[in-house]
Amino acid sequence: MSTIMANPDLVVGPDQREAWVTSSNRRQGFHNLWRQARYGLFLRSPRVLTLNRRIDRRIGDMPEVRRLTGTTFFSAMVVLRHDELVFEAYAPDFGPHRPHTVMSISKTAMNLLIGRLVEEGRLDMLSRVGDHLPEIGSGYADATVQDVMDMNIVNDYAEDYSDPMTTALADHGVAMGWRLPAEGQEEPSNRSFLCGIASDDLANPSGEPQYKSANTDVVGWVAERVEKRPLRQHFIDIAEGAGIQDALWLSCDRDGVPNLNGGVSMSARDLARYGLIFVRGGLGIHGEKIGSEAFIGATRAQTGPRYAPPADHITYGNQMRTNGRWVGHGGWGGQFLFVDPDSGTVVAFFSVLEDDSAADFSYQLETIAMAEAISLMDPV
Repeated sequence: MSTIMANPDLVVGPDQREAWVTSSNRRQGFHNLWRQARYGLFLRSPRVLTLNRRIDRRIGDMPEVRRLTGTTFFSAMVVLRHDELVFEAYAPDFGPHRPHTVMSISKTAMNLLIGRLVEEGRLDMLSRVGDHLPEIGSGYADATVQDVMDMNIVNDYAEDYSDPMTTALADHGVAMGWRLPAEGQEEPSNRSFLCGIASDDLANPSGEPQYKSANTDVVGWVAERVEKRPLRQHFIDIAEGAGIQDALWLSCDRDGVPNLNGGVSMSARDLARYGLIFVRGGLGIHGEKIGSEAFIGATRAQTGPRYAPPADHITYGNQMRTNGRWVGHGGWGGQFLFVDPDSGTVVAFFSVLEDDSAADFSYQLETIAMAEAISLMDPV
């Protein structure tokens, strides 16, 4: 007789975490999310952006680069100056053509999509979410699109990675197909889950970012309604506009709706190729419009909420972090994409933190400081 068992990667164990995110399994989980999540889209570009190899040995000699690439956390690092590959390094268990989850770096794709819609005059950032999504719940209905993009609202969605039952991991994880529902629990779609988020008062009194991954899925849903085009088409545009060589893999829910908040996996080279879209002011490799140069400029203007010291030089706005010069985003567990449009520098950094929560903002600040130092170097 056949034996039926719960999928061992996705089942929730005694520590209330699904197997692939536990500290002992996380490295393999992050290196292989593209084949462990239950549903996904696999995209490649018909034409690849060639990276001209011109290694700058000074980068590898930097103490901060040696430190961050020399830990057991490290997976991969690629540095581009425009289309020149000036540095790359990989852990022994990784490599240049391997997809790695980028987690919340995925959110930056909404900067491109929303920015293009704003530039085309099709979306007002001060419009209410409920004007576009009449079915949405009180957690978003009266919020402006701008405040949702800026992580500047308060609702009952919690994202505390030290708590395995926090909304982002437990309820949202089930809706995304990243963990199995509890016995007797139904598996909701991502959008039905979003409609259940509630709030008595959306105002953010702290002045600091109120980070909620659900925000990204909400603004993507708004964009899809406004554009009247499936979100998957935007990611096809990105894959082709970036000149992706290996793959842009994107997890989705059981209805096929992309998980915009953290579903992308790419190689480090391909993530760096993607970063060049921001260097080019939102243009693809053939000059096609993927995002908006004006919107990227508005992102760099630092109008969003500001982080507390020692990160008070950084703000969050339009689904990106910025210090007024570079734009970028981190990912849960140790990823970062750094883009300096002024110097044409892109740094793609992958790692997998080994502590219980896999969330260490000081580590992210250290990664940013390394990338900043690289971007300010004079070209060879």
